[in-house]
Amino acid sequence: MAAAAETLKCEDLKPIEDDWTIVIRKRTNQKRKFPKLKPSKQQEQQTQWAPTDIETTPEKELKLMHKIQISIEKLEKSQFFTAFLDQIRTPEASQHFENITESKRKLKMVIYGIGSIESYESPRLQLSLAILMKKNLEWIGDMEVFDPIISLTESKVMEELGVRVLSVNEQGKREVVDPILFFMPHCEVELYDNLLKTNWKHELLNKIILLGNSFDKYEQQHRLVSKNQDLDDSRKHLLAIKRFTKEFEIRTISDDFFRAFHGSSWHFFSVDYDIDL
Repeated sequence: MAAAAETLKCEDLKPIEDDWTIVIRKRTNQKRKFPKLKPSKQQEQQTQWAPTDIETTPEKELKLMHKIQISIEKLEKSQFFTAFLDQIRTPEASQHFENITESKRKLKMVIYGIGSIESYESPRLQLSLAILMKKNLEWIGDMEVFDPIISLTESKVMEELGVRVLSVNEQGKREVVDPILFFMPHCEVELYDNLLKTNWKHELLNKIILLGNSFDKYEQQHRLVSKNQDLDDSRKHLLAIKRFTKEFEIRTISDDFFRAFHGSSWHFFSVDYDIDL
């Protein structure tokens, strides 16, 4: 989810180090290859998608399912997950959730950029968190996921876990008709900006709950590299919405979950209707 000499990237997901950072140099992102922002009609179109890795066997699927079950169990019993739920239920945070879920309708969870759950532990932990949220939070409904590197094996396992794999690469451009929880673990800044740009209306932005990279950290990085116009263009909606954003940082607590959730925050948007967007 690029032809500019200098771009903003999230950290590639690697076996040794997969927490996200922002760097100012050209590099290849092996985790997610979402198309970059380009001022063309082709970019505005969502593209049909199917796994390119279509080699699967019942044995591979069973092995991956076992890995996921281990991750779910590990996460569910952890101090991190207890603190995660406790934070959601604090008076300050719970009020923001209630403002969006007050209609008592279940919110769809859309997961972008999950990475390879077959190859790496961090994506498995991120998917496990999504599954456990649905299990423990009654206001979460159907779950959908997309990453262009998902294999057929991963697709089958996630479908079996109740997570529908999208057949269209939305490039983050999901219009929010009803309130939606977007879970976007360690995605590229362009994907967040695509989501905000698509929903750049008061009534749409205020329906979004976003769990993903800290906007505070993006703003801090922006101050350090503000002379670079390419960086500004890739995050202009993110920076513009920042003053209307309430953010709650996720505390990782343990090194076991640092790579998977480091730098992640809950984001809520509150834009008054008299504000000129």
